[in-house]
Amino acid sequence: MFGLVQPALRAAGTALGGVQYALRSMESGMNDTTVTKVSSAHSPRGEGGEVYLASGKRVSMRMWRNEQPTDSKQARRQEYETVGFVMSGRAELEIEGRTVRLEPGDSWVVPAGAEHTYRILETFTAVEATAPPAQVHGRERS
Repeated sequence: MFGLVQPALRAAGTALGGVQYALRSMESGMNDTTVTKVSSAHSPRGEGGEVYLASGKRVSMRMWRNEQPTDSKQARRQEYETVGFVMSGRAELEIEGRTVRLEPGDSWVVPAGAEHTYRILETFTAVEATAPPAQVHGRERS
């Protein structure tokens, strides 16, 4: 039966612009073996301009692409933990009264509940992972 379902799921993903498709092992019944592929070209965007990438039950990814230089954004506290990686550009992360310079190849952590803001110094592209997923249940608005 799985052999018949797999092509149908792929076709459904293709019909949705290739955004996502899921394959489940219906035979094992033991572990969740969901496979998700997300093309950033077709990904939804958040209110802040972020591109939502793959998202699982416990973690999600997003990308900030070509963010232009800005003064500090409004400081906020989030109920999720964030880890990030700078692909290009420069920024400053202000977190709990400290300033951390972020440059290509750097990674960072913002613990859940920590007050923080970013100042983009040079056109900036970074990938972040959030746990639990930031965009679920209105967590982005907190």
